[in-house]
Amino acid sequence: MDVQPEPLNLTGVLLIAMPGVVGDMFAQTVVFLCAHGPNGAMGLIVNKPVPQIGLAEMLRQLKVTTTGAPEGELSQPIYFGGPVEPERGFVLHSPDYCGGEATLRVNDAFAMSSTMEILSDIGRGQGPAQAVMTLGYAGWAPGQLEAEISQNAWLTTDATPALVFTGPDSDKWTAALAELGVDPLSLSATAGHA
Repeated sequence: MDVQPEPLNLTGVLLIAMPGVVGDMFAQTVVFLCAHGPNGAMGLIVNKPVPQIGLAEMLRQLKVTTTGAPEGELSQPIYFGGPVEPERGFVLHSPDYCGGEATLRVNDAFAMSSTMEILSDIGRGQGPAQAVMTLGYAGWAPGQLEAEISQNAWLTTDATPALVFTGPDSDKWTAALAELGVDPLSLSATAGHA
């Protein structure tokens, strides 16, 4: 009897870019995988803020009312979520908020929404307790992510709310590696094969 290995499912984990990942777009990125399965993968980069715009400015441009939101909440950055659909917004957030069918519950610690409703609720101070807002997402065709992992492009670690939602963005890559007990200086950009 031939036993087939169970397909890899990395939904809800973090991808950590290896030093060999070239180009500014994915260099030292930390990507939260919102979905991964036979049809491919979709994730959001959670450590690359867009310098030109913050949440308050984006809500103003979208004409979203911001009365009721705590002052500090509107000072959050907007992140470059990835190169696919860069004009579309995605909110990775704590599971205390649910926008009905428009919210994808990733696991017990994370959910994702991509509607104007969540932005309106954030503007009124009725949004999730923790959130990362992105423009665009990172996507992989079926088998593409698995191939990149086997080619030493990414490491994976468990996603924690502390790692995703708090701490300086410039430290998230190093912090994600530390979750694995890896010192960035010890990483090689080339894959080893036995």
